[in-house]
Amino acid sequence: MKKISYIEDFEKWEKGFSFYIPVKVRFCETDMFGHMNNGVAFTYFEEARIEFFKELGFMQEWTHEASETMIVVADLQCNFLKQIFFDENLKVYVKAESIGNSSLDLHYMVKNETGEVCLVGRGAMVQASKKTGKGAPWLEEWKQKLLQ
Repeated sequence: MKKISYIEDFEKWEKGFSFYIPVKVRFCETDMFGHMNNGVAFTYFEEARIEFFKELGFMQEWTHEASETMIVVADLQCNFLKQIFFDENLKVYVKAESIGNSSLDLHYMVKNETGEVCLVGRGAMVQASKKTGKGAPWLEEWKQKLLQ
């Protein structure tokens, strides 16, 4: 496997994932060559990220009208390791890799039915104030949930 800049020890990194969502590649997500369009990876990352945040109880807080904070994407990256085709069943994993004062680095891994890693990715998220748009510190309780 090629070296990925944000993964120091692949085996150790891979073992750190537990949360995933199942995804089936839809026909509309493929390109003229018959494989998954490269932009779709980011949609899968988003779906997994939202479900991960729901599982932790964060999405419910951020989307509540009285909430003073929101989560925004600062950057996203994807490394394509193996082609993915129509109708494949995938597992899209997500985990919190590191947490800053208001930032969060999420990592992603996508495996096919045979357990082969097809995609890996990462993205920086920022919890921000809805009023100012500036970073809002994580609650200690939330940091602990993210690191479980």
